[in-house]
Amino acid sequence: MDVSLARILVCLFAGIGLIVLLTAKYRVHAFFALILACLIVGLGVGMPVDAVLTSVKDGFGNILKSLGLIIVLGTTLGAVLEHTGCTSVMANSILKQIGSKRANLAMSLTGLIVGLPIFCDSGYIVLSGLNKSLARSSGIAMAVMATSLATGLYSVHCLIPPHPGASAAAALIGVDYGRLIITGTLVAIPAMLVGYFWAGYSGKKYPDVVTETEEAPTEPAYLPSALKAFLPVAIPILLIAVKAFFVIDTVAPNKWLTMFLSLGDPAIALAIGILLAFNAGSNWRKDAVAKLLQDGAEKAGGILVIIGAGGAFGAVLAATKIGGHLSAALPLASMGLFFPFLITFIIKTAQGSSTVAIITAASIVLPLLKPLGLDTATGHLLGVLAMGAGSMMISHANDAYFWVIAKFSGLEMKTMLGVYSVSTVLMGLTSFAMVYLLSFIL
Repeated sequence: MDVSLARILVCLFAGIGLIVLLTAKYRVHAFFALILACLIVGLGVGMPVDAVLTSVKDGFGNILKSLGLIIVLGTTLGAVLEHTGCTSVMANSILKQIGSKRANLAMSLTGLIVGLPIFCDSGYIVLSGLNKSLARSSGIAMAVMATSLATGLYSVHCLIPPHPGASAAAALIGVDYGRLIITGTLVAIPAMLVGYFWAGYSGKKYPDVVTETEEAPTEPAYLPSALKAFLPVAIPILLIAVKAFFVIDTVAPNKWLTMFLSLGDPAIALAIGILLAFNAGSNWRKDAVAKLLQDGAEKAGGILVIIGAGGAFGAVLAATKIGGHLSAALPLASMGLFFPFLITFIIKTAQGSSTVAIITAASIVLPLLKPLGLDTATGHLLGVLAMGAGSMMISHANDAYFWVIAKFSGLEMKTMLGVYSVSTVLMGLTSFAMVYLLSFIL
C-alpha cells in the first residue's frame, strides 16, 4: 500500500478531529469515538475493510493482554480503600504531622499519596468533606485548599500506573511499570509542589462564595489505624519498586530472590494491596465484599474498553506506515521529547480527558520512536512521562475532573479558571522540564 504523507495526515487529523468532536461536544463514549477514528484513518488511506478490522482486533487484544489485570486490580484497590475509610485516615495522619496551620500543604501531600492507587475524581470526592472542614477551621481560602488537594491528586493521576493513561501508554510503547512508578514519582513531586505554591499564591485572591455543593460520602463507623491504612498503598509500591531496582541493575537473583521478586509483578502487588485493604476494614459481610468487588470490576470495564480502543487506534496507525513517512519528511530527531508532549497537550486541551489524550498520543508516537531518537528503554520511559506531562494541561471546562472540583468545593467558574486551570499549565510545564532534565541523567 503506497500512500502519500499528505493523505495519511489528512486522515489522521480527521480521526483526531472526530475523537475531539464526539467526546467533547456530543459526549459520546471514548470507546466508540476511537473505534470510528480507526475506521476513518484505515479506510481513508485505502486499507481493505478486513485489514482494518484485523488491525483493530489485534491492537485491542494485545494491549488488554498486558494491561487488563492491572486496571481491574488497581480500580478494585481504590474502591476498597474508599469504603474502609483508609483515605481519610491517611489524610488525618498527614495533617497531624504537618499541622493545621499548613493544612493546604497537608492536603497536597494527601492527594499525592492517596492518589497513587485512587483515581483523582474519586479521591477528591472522598476527601472533599475533610478539605472543607479544614478550610473552615484554618481560615484558609477554599480556592487554596481545593486546588492544593486537586493538584496533589492530579500529579500522580497523569504520570503513574495503575492510572489508566500512564498504564496504557506504558503497555503500548513498552515500559517497565516499576521504572515508570519510580521515575514518575520523581516528576510528580515537583508538579505537586508547583500546584501547591500556585494555589497558595493565587487562591487567596478569591474570597469564599457560598454556593450549592454536592454532599461528600459519609465515612464508615469504624476507621482503621494509620498503619493499616497506609500499608495497602505502601506495600504494593515497595514490591514493584524493589523488582524494578533489580531489573535496572541487572542483578542475577537466586532462587529465593526470584520468588520474592515475583511479588513485585504489578498484578500480584496490587492483589496483595487489596488483601491488606480488606484487612483494614471490620465486620465484613459477604454481600459487602461482593458489592465492592463488583463495583471495582464494573468501573474497570469502562476504562478497559477505552484503553483497548486506544490500542486498536495505534495498530491502525502503525499499519499506515506513518512513522516512515513522517521521519522522511520532518526533522523529528530535533524535536525529541517535545513532540509527544506537544501532541498530548493539544489533544488534552481540545477534548478534556487526560486518559484519552495520552492513549491517543501514544498511538501516534509509537511508530515515530526511532526517528524521534527515543527508541531505547530509557527513551520509551521518558516519552511516556513527556506524554503524561502533556496530559496535565490544560484542564478546563471540558474536563470532568474540573467540574468535580467545582461542585464539591463550591468554587465559581472564574475562580476555577484563575487558580486551578492555571495550576495545571504550570504543573505540565514543570513536569516536562523535569523529564527533559532526566534525559541528561538517565
